Amino acid sequence: MNIFQTILNVFQIKELRDKLLFTLGMLAVYRIGFWIPLPGVNQEALIKYFEQAAAEGNAAGRMAQFVSIFSGGAFGQSTIFGLGIMPYISAAIIFQILGSVLEPLKRLREEGPTGQQKIQEYTRYTTVGLCVVQAIGWLVFIRSQNMVYADWASNPIWWVMAVTALTAGTIFLMWLGEQIDRFGIGNGVSLIITAGILTGMPGAVGWVFQNFDPGNPQALGWIQLMLLLGGFILVVAGSVIITVAQRRIPVQQAKHTRGRRVYGGQRSYLPLKVNHGGVMPIIFASSLMIFPSVVLGGLHDGARSAQATSPGSWMAADWYYSLTQWLSNNFQMGEFPYVVLYIVMVFFFSYFWITVQFNPEEMSKQLRDHGSFIPGLRPGPRTAEYLETVMERLTYVGAGFLAVIAVLPMVVNKSMNIDFSVTQFLGGTGLLIVVNVALDMLQRIEANLLMRNYAGFLGGQDDGKAPKLRGPRA
Repeated sequence: MNIFQTILNVFQIKELRDKLLFTLGMLAVYRIGFWIPLPGVNQEALIKYFEQAAAEGNAAGRMAQFVSIFSGGAFGQSTIFGLGIMPYISAAIIFQILGSVLEPLKRLREEGPTGQQKIQEYTRYTTVGLCVVQAIGWLVFIRSQNMVYADWASNPIWWVMAVTALTAGTIFLMWLGEQIDRFGIGNGVSLIITAGILTGMPGAVGWVFQNFDPGNPQALGWIQLMLLLGGFILVVAGSVIITVAQRRIPVQQAKHTRGRRVYGGQRSYLPLKVNHGGVMPIIFASSLMIFPSVVLGGLHDGARSAQATSPGSWMAADWYYSLTQWLSNNFQMGEFPYVVLYIVMVFFFSYFWITVQFNPEEMSKQLRDHGSFIPGLRPGPRTAEYLETVMERLTYVGAGFLAVIAVLPMVVNKSMNIDFSVTQFLGGTGLLIVVNVALDMLQRIEANLLMRNYAGFLGGQDDGKAPKLRGPRA
C-alpha cells in the first residue's frame, strides 16, 4: 500500500481526523501569537542587534540561537510569546531531577496518578516564578542596550505590563500543550518546540538558493550543495536509527505450578535504549557552554581596559593580556578547544542523566517481585550490577553519537563558511527534537490505524498485526 493511500486512511477515520485538525489548529494559534510584538520595544533595533551578534559568533548570539530552539525565534523579536515554552521545560527538568533526590517527591511519584498530578501542579507554580525572573532579566537587558523606547522604559506601568505579558504568554503555551495532549495527537509541548524549529527551515533553504553560484569560488558550488544534502540525509537517518536503537536483554519468567496447571515460563525482553538520555545532554552542555566565552571575554576586556587606564597593574601585564586574548579567541564557537570541551560536557551529562533516570537496583527488584530473572544471573545485586554495566556501555555509544551530532553544525559552519541557520539542520538539539517528535507522531498514528485494521506509515498489515518497524539491537 502506498503512502497516499495511508494518508487517505488517516482522514477517513473521523476520530483521528479530528485530533489531527485540532492539533494543527492549536499550532496555528501558537504561530499567530508569535507575531504579536511586545509594546514599547524597538523591534528593528532588537533584530539588528541579534543578527549582528549571531554573525560575530559571540555569547549573545549563541544564547539567542539556543533559546530560539524553544521559543521559535520569538525571543529575538520580543513578542508576547518571547519566553516560549522554555520556563515550563526548565521547571519540569528541575522536578524530574529532584524527584530522584528528595524523599517527599519520591513518595509522590510512587503514589501514581494522584502524585503525578500534585507534581504537575508544583511544576506550574514553578513555571510562573521562572517566567517572572526571566522576563525581568530580559527586559533589563534590552533596556541596557537601548532597545526600549525612552518614554516607555521609565514608566513603571510598562514594566508590570511587559512582565505580565511575557509570563501570560508562556502560561498560555503551557495550556496549549496540555490541550493538545488531551484532545489532539502527540506531545503538546514537544510539538510546539518542533513547530518553532521548523519555521527556520524556509529561511535556511532560501539562504542556500541565494548563495548558490557555481561560477563564484566564494559562494556555494555543486560540491558544497551535494555535501549539504548528503550530510542532511545521513544525519537524519543516523538520528532515527540511534533514537529507536535498543539493547534487548532476555528475561525469563519463573514457572509456577498451581494444582495441575503450570503458569509462567514465558520468555520476553527488557529493552534498554542506546540513547537513553535523548536530547537532554546536549541541552545541558549547550546552555553551560555559553558561560566560558562570556567569562573569558570579560577577562580580556578587563585586561584591555587596564592597559589603557592603569598600565602599572598586574592586569595590564603583557602575559596576562596575551593569555586572556588566547583563551577568549579559542573558546569561541567552532574553535578546537571549544569543541573538545563541548564533547567532554556531552559525555559528562549523558552519564549524569543516566545516573538520575536509570536505577538498576529498582529494576532488579521489580524483576524479582514479578518472578522474572535474566538467564544465567541471580536475582538481586548480581542482576543490578549486570544492568548497570550494560547501560554504561550503551551510554558510551549514545554519548559518542550525541557528541558528533552536537559539534557537526559548528564544524561545518567553521570549515565551509556556511551560515549557522543552515548548518543547525545538520545536527544539534533541534534536529534530534524534530526526529523524536516525528517518530512519536508516526507511532501514535500507526496505533490508531492498526486498531481499525488499516496499514500505517511504519509497515503494518491490513490484518491488524503489529508494525514491522523495530528498534535495531545495539
